[in-house]
Amino acid sequence: ETNTLPFHPFEMQQGDILRMEKEHQVLQEQLKEAQEKYELLQSRSSEETGALKELLKKSVEETEVSKNELDWFHQDLEVQVKKWQQEKKENQENLKALRNTAKKHTDTNDRYSKTIDEKDKQYNVHLNTYLETSNKFANEKVKLEELIKKSQDDCQEGVKRAVKAEISVLKNWKEMELCKLNGIAANAETNLKMLKSFSSTSASAAPKLKSQIDSWEIFVSNVKKQLQKVEAEYEEKIQMVKNGVRNCLTKRETVDLPSP
Repeated sequence: ETNTLPFHPFEMQQGDILRMEKEHQVLQEQLKEAQEKYELLQSRSSEETGALKELLKKSVEETEVSKNELDWFHQDLEVQVKKWQQEKKENQENLKALRNTAKKHTDTNDRYSKTIDEKDKQYNVHLNTYLETSNKFANEKVKLEELIKKSQDDCQEGVKRAVKAEISVLKNWKEMELCKLNGIAANAETNLKMLKSFSSTSASAAPKLKSQIDSWEIFVSNVKKQLQKVEAEYEEKIQMVKNGVRNCLTKRETVDLPSP
């Protein structure tokens, strides 16, 4: 059972085979670990590859959709470009027309400006004339207002004097009428007293004098009524004159009362 074989050519020195077996075992274990790691990495890589394929597929689909959208966009862009070109052409034509219109308006504006300048000059001339005339009229207006005020004052003063004079005339007429009627009433009362005195002293003459006494009493009563009427009429006229009523200066017609 003893190994008597020489080491050579299997071993350079004793223990090389055992050492190689240990190294082989260690390498086997490392290989096993590496294989496990490889399998784990392969599984993980498969999962990642699947996810990446899904992402790629999704990206391809999205790219296709984007391509279709891009084609639609290009088509719409071409339509819009044609539309914009047409609008640009129309706008250029409109701009040309507007420029021509603006030139016409500018020329018209220049003519109007010249006309306005001429009108301004004429306006200034008329304004100066107006101001001079206005100042002249204002001065004349002030003078006329002063004359009007003076005339109004004189008129008011004249009206006051006229009212005062009319009232004085009416009062004089009233006093004359009253004086006349008072004289008649006094004479009538005197006659009435004399008749009453005769009647009281002569019993035989009393019946004959009674009718005359009655007539004279009625006459005195009528004269007194006439006195009140005259005084009331003249007082009414005087009050009307004081209130500003015109054409009141009329003399009352004298009514002669026949005495008995």
